[in-house]
Amino acid sequence: MSTENEGNPVPPAPSAPPVPPSSPAAPPQAAASDGGEAPTGPIPPTPQGAPASDPYGPAPQAPDAAWPPPPPATPAYADPGAGAGWGSSYDQQHQQYQQYQHQPFQQPQHAPKKGSGRGGLIAAVLVAALVAGGLGGGLGYTLAKNNDDGGSTTISASSSGGATQVKRAAGTIAAVAQNALPSTVTIESEGTNGEGGTGTGFVFDKQGHIITNNHVVADSLDGGKLTATFPDGKKYDAEVVGHAQGYDVAVIKLKNPPSDLKPLALGDSDKVAVGDETIAIGAPFGLSNTVTTGIISAKNRPVASSDGSSTSKASYMSALQTDASINPGNSGGPLLDASGAVIGINSAIQSASSGGLGSTGQSGSIGLGFAIPINQAKYVAQQLIKTGKPVYAKIGASVSLEDGTSGAQITDSGSGGSAAVESGGPADKAGLRPGDVITKLDDRVIDSGPTLIGEIWTHKPGDKVEITYKRGGSEHTTTVTLGSRVGDN
Repeated sequence: MSTENEGNPVPPAPSAPPVPPSSPAAPPQAAASDGGEAPTGPIPPTPQGAPASDPYGPAPQAPDAAWPPPPPATPAYADPGAGAGWGSSYDQQHQQYQQYQHQPFQQPQHAPKKGSGRGGLIAAVLVAALVAGGLGGGLGYTLAKNNDDGGSTTISASSSGGATQVKRAAGTIAAVAQNALPSTVTIESEGTNGEGGTGTGFVFDKQGHIITNNHVVADSLDGGKLTATFPDGKKYDAEVVGHAQGYDVAVIKLKNPPSDLKPLALGDSDKVAVGDETIAIGAPFGLSNTVTTGIISAKNRPVASSDGSSTSKASYMSALQTDASINPGNSGGPLLDASGAVIGINSAIQSASSGGLGSTGQSGSIGLGFAIPINQAKYVAQQLIKTGKPVYAKIGASVSLEDGTSGAQITDSGSGGSAAVESGGPADKAGLRPGDVITKLDDRVIDSGPTLIGEIWTHKPGDKVEITYKRGGSEHTTTVTLGSRVGDN
């Protein structure tokens, strides 16, 4: 929903989700720079970014304590305007965040960065573009206008039976769509300056709460206008109850909601398997109530996303990857399983080109879509409805952002010259020290600082996690009780 900015670096894209290493991970590799240390960032909050190191620019400096940082300059391997990210508690030195907004649209282009990894598999943070559409659905209008230029044609229905006589078995895509569509809405978010965008949401409860993405409603936060339109054409004014920039989740509430709201059933994203069928509902390019299908292509995919503004606050997800067609305007819509239960919130896509469809300047789906797992989104939504503010888990340490796949290294110093390990914090109590390289969190392989943050944010404050780390060439394990941080600032 914010204008896409160019000139920001991105982290390397992954080729596969993290997989267990066949042998102990090697010591962390040095950052690819002419000098200076790898950028660092607290977990959480994310510090302000510092100038990037060569090849991205001058040597980085330790970030300050503000959260989150503005994105930095484009790396040599990315085209201008390439990619978008999800970030939270690490410095954004090697990352670019982009997100669709009004006209003109620009879609980033970026090829996965190759590298060596365990068994040839790399699990770095993927850079993907958020998929909020332009206000008004200009492309949909253009298509409709072009189709109205010719004369009308009458087609007679068969006398043997019309559509009203077709009975669709439960569990078919048609039956799932028929049941879910009445509980989805097309959201229009408009700022006081008249700019805005479109997205999607779905009914969370009978009180009128709607779940969507934070970036879908961002333009309306400071006195703007927000509306939600159901497939039957009924349109309602709405207001933001709470929003979580880091999670990219928001809850809005309909003003004077109807009494017959039907919340969508929520599934269990932890039980989703690769190959499971998926159904996505949204308003791609302004074409409301569009249904697309695919499968779960991967789980636990580290994905980063944000807008490209200088005040950008980044977000992370350990995403569900799907090849269901997702395009600008699908943001905030439900990703359903074959039974019709919500398993995720469609949020971002990876695009292969910086070109656009028609004159919009936006690229469409290439089969790489990403959704926030519903188990995480449900927890966040409940917190937002209850208090209006998000709650984030943290370990209280700063980690390196170097591009290697050897783990998340705790740095020698934190943001603004503070201690890298917060005194009395979760990491300190667990015995972690500067220089330790975290290689696993429970059963998840950790290949970098960004991946560690994404995994931490899938947990709740107070959860106990087992961390595997290396110190002086020896491997150790410790149990960390996650701390908490309230709010995005």
